[in-house]
Amino acid sequence: MPRVAILTSGGLAPCLSAAIGGLIEKYNEMSPNAEIIGYMHGYRGLLLGETVEFSKKVKESHEVLYDFGGTPIGNSRVKLTNVDDCVKKGYVSEGQDPLDVAAQQLSKDGIDILHTIGGDDTNSMAAALARHLESSGTNLTVVGLPKTVDNDVVPVKQALGAWTAAEQGAIFFENISNENTTSRRQLIVHEVMGRHCGWLTAATAYEYRKLLESRNFLPELFISKQRWDVHAVYVPEMDIDFQKESARLRKCMDENDCVNIFLSEGAGRDTIVREIESQGKEVPRDSFGHVRLDEINPGQWFAD
Repeated sequence: MPRVAILTSGGLAPCLSAAIGGLIEKYNEMSPNAEIIGYMHGYRGLLLGETVEFSKKVKESHEVLYDFGGTPIGNSRVKLTNVDDCVKKGYVSEGQDPLDVAAQQLSKDGIDILHTIGGDDTNSMAAALARHLESSGTNLTVVGLPKTVDNDVVPVKQALGAWTAAEQGAIFFENISNENTTSRRQLIVHEVMGRHCGWLTAATAYEYRKLLESRNFLPELFISKQRWDVHAVYVPEMDIDFQKESARLRKCMDENDCVNIFLSEGAGRDTIVREIESQGKEVPRDSFGHVRLDEINPGQWFAD
């Protein structure tokens, strides 16, 4: 009878709760006597030994999880290889290796299979943990399930939550685009997640334009498709000639009295970072070493 653990980690994305439900359903079919636990708040719970047992009632009612977003067992952003950060947050003591602590906790809990549901960082940590377990001779299987709205896990073609995020982002912008009627010469920057990958931005723009195809317009009263359309899509993978784009968008503004831009959060990041560094300022970064896009704010930078 296997003993299984599940953890969810990183940012929220659609399908996290459903993924847990799907795993429970599959274990009910293939190994109905399996014991399943969840580590609360991702790797934080693994390091601190905070767990929840999936009771018989939970296993029988797994369908409920398909109807809810978020994750019932919580998330966190913890890098097991960042010892200083783990010590600072109180997850391990001074002198301890988080990978050792995680391995010891898994052994203490008698885990045979660990499912990690998360994005690039989550599964990079899962791979590091798997290597650590193997090197120590621990017989435990680590299974990573890619969850990321960025849809940037190679070679997986569609990660959990990606298309749902694109569809919902399109619906959101369908409402926001009406702001173009409130005053003249409106600029709307729709900033979409995507630090290094522009898939979600492009997919959201694609889904939004599909919504436009199903609508009727009345250009005789200024309700034209051109005013509601996407005038620019900027993703991290592209080089942007800001002078040319500024000239093109200025012409677009003159013609339509508005401009709608779909922008990946990481688009133009290198340009912004260079500008910050040229001013002698420190570039804000998180515990993973990533540039804190919420602080450098590419969307505001583009708008300015």
